[in-house]
Amino acid sequence: MHYEGNIIRPPSEANSILLQVTVGCSHNKCTFCGTYRGERFKIKSDTIIMQDIAFAAQHCKRQRRVFLCDGDALIIPQKRLLAILRAIREQLPWVTRVGSYANAKSLNMKSPEELKELHANGLGILYMGLESGDEETLKAINKGATAEQMIARGRKAKDAGFKLSVTVILGIAGRQRSRIHAVATGQVLSAINPDYVGALSLMFVPNTPLYADYCADRFPLLEPAEMLRELRSLFAHTHLTQGMFHANHASNYLPIRARLPKDREAVLDLIDKALAGQVALKPEWMRGL
Repeated sequence: MHYEGNIIRPPSEANSILLQVTVGCSHNKCTFCGTYRGERFKIKSDTIIMQDIAFAAQHCKRQRRVFLCDGDALIIPQKRLLAILRAIREQLPWVTRVGSYANAKSLNMKSPEELKELHANGLGILYMGLESGDEETLKAINKGATAEQMIARGRKAKDAGFKLSVTVILGIAGRQRSRIHAVATGQVLSAINPDYVGALSLMFVPNTPLYADYCADRFPLLEPAEMLRELRSLFAHTHLTQGMFHANHASNYLPIRARLPKDREAVLDLIDKALAGQVALKPEWMRGL
């Protein structure tokens, strides 16, 4: 397989065939993210992509999923993206699902009809980074979209038939706006009503604007108890009709895996016990990105 630069994928795609179709991220301006710093976004050549699909056809017969790397494969022009999906379907007939990251920009560029066409050709799940539902926080981290736009793009993906996984970040608003961020994020998640929510805890990445702010004492890192209180508030304000809420990423202090609405009270009780010191938190040395 041909890879360039940093390759990232969601935790749930750990066992997937990682097919890199783009290099970098089409936005690449978020203040907290250092994954593609200094890396110019590009779509890889059709020749290389097709060679990698042919390689997977020979050597990846035990893997049932494909994930299209890197940061935003959905931005590929429709005709080229359809050709990739059709090649996967023809050459990897055992694959049951194809996934991709998607941001507000690329979801806006695709029409509802184009999204439905992609879904009909095998693209089954999209991963969208919301990070926060608080307008001021979204501006501060240079997310490139408003909360209203995030809601519209998320609903657009759902209406097209996709499974949708949305990521949020605990601590990303700092201390002063912690509760505002938590409540607003829960409200935006409820409005989108995704199939999956993944809550991560902020960990600074060197050589990013947010890390520079932290080093200059312009941005505080929340203490574990503050992260937990923010998680409790966010979870309490998140209402999904039928979805999974995960806070079991390596960065989190308290692993949570809940089905909403069924597990709501049990999770709130677990967080309260952790805040009261009755449940042990993950030690710092075990946390990671």
